[in-house]
Amino acid sequence: MKLHGYFRSSASYRVRIALNLKGLGAEHLSHHLRKGEQCAPAYLAINPQGLVPTLENDAGAILTQSLAIIEWLDETHPTPPLLPDDPLRRAKVRAFAQALACDTHPVQNLKVLARLRELGLPEEQVTGWAAWANREGLAACETLIASEPGAFCFGATPTLADLCLVPQLANARRFGVDVAAYPRLLQAEAAAKANKAFADAAPDKQPDAE
Repeated sequence: MKLHGYFRSSASYRVRIALNLKGLGAEHLSHHLRKGEQCAPAYLAINPQGLVPTLENDAGAILTQSLAIIEWLDETHPTPPLLPDDPLRRAKVRAFAQALACDTHPVQNLKVLARLRELGLPEEQVTGWAAWANREGLAACETLIASEPGAFCFGATPTLADLCLVPQLANARRFGVDVAAYPRLLQAEAAAKANKAFADAAPDKQPDAE
């Protein structure tokens, strides 16, 4: 398999964690987002959105969108599972993951921040926007799992929720958010970071880290 990504990309980070948890190897191909390499014609030919990650499986099939990639990995390599067996619990895990991957991360992503700069907002307001988006999403997620038992977001083992949480907390810190306001999320993050699959997927462990 080939994973097209970037070391600091939260979406790529999620997929790296999933690959590590499943014990799957992949050739990592870096596309420097700040240099616009994701918009090169050769890359747009495989991912017309010009986003990372993109996964090419061993048969040459192309998969885009991190949550879709992770669920495909979970369906084709079911051990360890990243979603609970119970349908209601599966829905809760997906809802938490989507709150971050669909409603929080995109609003503070590189493309949006670049557009705000193009519109003339000063850097302080651009960073403030990103911090606001993170605080809104993390506060909601803190409430979503406040009564959930176990070290991770949903129990004693990592799920799709944890794969989305850890990269988002990293983003929040980068934008100056005081994450101490989210003790339940920090508990889940600590459990995740003690897991080698998460630790090895961290941005600073990637060969393209700057």
